[in-house]
Amino acid sequence: MEAGCLRACRSHPSIIEIDGVAVDPKTGDVHLVLELIRGGLSLRDYFRRTPSEDAIREMMRQLIGAAKKVHGLGFIHRDIKSDNILVCPLGELKLCDFGSATRKKPDGKPHEAYPVGTLQYNAPELLDGNWYYGPAVDMWGLGCVMAELLSGATLFQEESEYEMTAEMSESRDRMTSASGKLDPECLAKLSEDGRDVLTGLLTFCPEKRLTAAEALEHRWFNNSKAALD
Repeated sequence: MEAGCLRACRSHPSIIEIDGVAVDPKTGDVHLVLELIRGGLSLRDYFRRTPSEDAIREMMRQLIGAAKKVHGLGFIHRDIKSDNILVCPLGELKLCDFGSATRKKPDGKPHEAYPVGTLQYNAPELLDGNWYYGPAVDMWGLGCVMAELLSGATLFQEESEYEMTAEMSESRDRMTSASGKLDPECLAKLSEDGRDVLTGLLTFCPEKRLTAAEALEHRWFNNSKAALD
């Protein structure tokens, strides 16, 4: 599945390239041959201080573009986090580690009922045990990455499923039912348009969460003033 997804995504500038598949004739182990990213730093390890909003906008443009490509081909990454984003020598980003990737299920068909991804980046529907999820789980992960770039720390800190579920439930209880969006402290550092994108990615209801295509059409990425800021 990982090799198939990477082959389908070939030539996208923000997705790691697959060069081939090698099989050990003695053990039968299968190895993916991927492009070399010199330095090999993940997004988590790359920044020593909080990037500017301009820099975050460009990074999110690349990452959401990668998600749009993956989703357009009928796949879901399922483990988007800062550790699975590599930084190239000139600052470009590459989404990597497609080991949890899967095909999107047809409407009404559940995914396998077992944990996927990384707890602190899991969308609310995954924590709720809803196996009828879709590409929206990746968009929540991107929201968590964006919040992390703004604050320098993961949005959620809990390390057990029970604690994460409790923290998520508490967050939902604090919100008005009308908004249905997470309201992290790092929003204070963003422009109004940037806040709109972040809260759109961190919307609890997956049907109301921004898709990759919708996010890229947002004025934060496209209006002339934002482009010149």
